[in-house]
Amino acid sequence: MSNKYFGTDGIRGTVNQGNITGEKFFKFGLAAGTYFKNQKKTKQIAIIAKDTRLSGYTLEPALVSGLVSGGMHVFTLGPLPTNGLAMLTRSMKANMGIMITASHNPHYDNGLKLFGPDGMKLSDRIERKIERLIDAKNTKQLTKPKMLGRVKRLEDGNDKYIEILKKNFPQNFKLKGTKIVLDCANGAGYIAAPKLLKNLGAKVMSIGVEPNGFNINDKCGSTYPSKIQIAVKKYKAHVGISFDGDADRIIMCDENSKVIDGDQIIAMLARRWKLKKILKGGVIGTLMSNYGLGNFLRKEKIRFLRSKVGDRYVKEKMKKLNFNLGGEQSGHIILGKFATTGDGLMVALEVLFSLRKGKKASQLLNVFRPLPQILENVAVKDKNVITKTKCKKAIKKANKLMNGYGRLLIRKSGTEPKIRIMGESYDKNLILKCINIIKRSVKRWNPSQKY
Repeated sequence: MSNKYFGTDGIRGTVNQGNITGEKFFKFGLAAGTYFKNQKKTKQIAIIAKDTRLSGYTLEPALVSGLVSGGMHVFTLGPLPTNGLAMLTRSMKANMGIMITASHNPHYDNGLKLFGPDGMKLSDRIERKIERLIDAKNTKQLTKPKMLGRVKRLEDGNDKYIEILKKNFPQNFKLKGTKIVLDCANGAGYIAAPKLLKNLGAKVMSIGVEPNGFNINDKCGSTYPSKIQIAVKKYKAHVGISFDGDADRIIMCDENSKVIDGDQIIAMLARRWKLKKILKGGVIGTLMSNYGLGNFLRKEKIRFLRSKVGDRYVKEKMKKLNFNLGGEQSGHIILGKFATTGDGLMVALEVLFSLRKGKKASQLLNVFRPLPQILENVAVKDKNVITKTKCKKAIKKANKLMNGYGRLLIRKSGTEPKIRIMGESYDKNLILKCINIIKRSVKRWNPSQKY
């Protein structure tokens, strides 16, 4: 059963359309507040953070209004990375945390991610319960005038987050002499990331730290790694680090400007944690994880399992099997030893901690030979297009061609109106041929859609 409002990573869409309006965010706040208020009878507290989109200033008041109308007290933190919110939700013993963000999407999108009191993203089951409250007559959820919540702005959210991060490493951990190019995507990490790395003694050349409400993820950040590649070469830096709009993803590049994706970072951490005897269980990847990662981990005798795409599903499987490392090729990496969700800055610190003894990033982070992988994102009006008979036949035909030479993954995007088609094989021409068979079929069902 699919959710009505929630996708693979919260609620997301275009601002002032569909679910991303002030009216809907009032309902989201009231419904979420009502659900969590009923789970915990002590202080009723919700904390809210956001990224740097201009639309956050229209959606946050509506969300706050819904929460307060249901009797929740609200602390607003301003721009803060997603895992910073998750960490503070736990440390402040709040009922819930809400991050207003559309992650790596453009500025004209926005949305929200919900966290429970344990700092974990919500399960599908809880999301469906909240969805039923969203659609219910909300007059029953409105509290009496004397029971309305209060609202307070906290200005030290980033400092609290930085202190939590630093406590996970030895006090003598310093980055003096390390030159780092940092791209914060003009997003939620633009305050905490440079401040922390400079505080540790690194020389930091910052990109994407001048948000104006519209430039988040705009030709910068983890979805545009060429920015750090060029800067690393220009400044002769030791490493490049790039986050997305809410800083829960990380993509890196080594001193030679070679891009390092999430799979390579996971491989490096898995091997290091195994040697240090801190790896529990093994590694959880996703259906998108490169085949080369699986091969590498098997050779290292590290157990490797796949989950559905989405760091929430990675974390759920990690929790169920008691694994403490998992993540996605896109750079969502969960260090279960430290965090409950993807945290780009935490992962960056863990990698930098490994580099501190003079090792080169190129030696540390190019761990395995990846299988060539091509991903095509096809814009559609209706994501159910892939269930149509002709599309299913095209997918079957493509899989038959690929059989024994690689693999295909065709799925609906959980965050955008797109079909994602991934092909993986040492034969790039075969990948393109198979992808084009599926693309043509999807196009026939969406003839007016621009590609």
